[in-house]
Amino acid sequence: MTTASGLDIQQLHADADRDGITKLVVGAIVHADGQVLILRRSAEDRFMAGIQELPSGGVEPGENLLTALERELGEEIGWTGPLTLDPGFAAHFDYISGSGRRARQYTFGVAHQGQTIVLSPEHTAYQWLHLAGLTDSDVTTETARVIRDWISS
Repeated sequence: MTTASGLDIQQLHADADRDGITKLVVGAIVHADGQVLILRRSAEDRFMAGIQELPSGGVEPGENLLTALERELGEEIGWTGPLTLDPGFAAHFDYISGSGRRARQYTFGVAHQGQTIVLSPEHTAYQWLHLAGLTDSDVTTETARVIRDWISS
């Protein structure tokens, strides 16, 4: 089970509902030794082909944010088993999804702890990125801001 020390997950859901968000997404700043895991989206993908991104994905109807995070990390990077979240860290940004829905991505910090990275077919590569390399990466402005927020937390 994922632990979310200091986070009120029900409140995050309620905040999104209050703000008219119709699609929830979860993401993870997977980190080790001051570096962050960045995935390269397949060039064939219809949504944001070829960009670099954090492991992330949509929350299924009726699914809790933390359950979705565990599932998405399993699907995107092959992780199984319990996760330990960085205490109290949850950042978010809003955007319009590829289907035109108002979306909010909640991003949590997750320690790497030596797990093997096994990419899903929607990604072609991964790298460990130092903060100094952030400006030269292909991550979106929102993702760069979330990473900076995590570093300063």
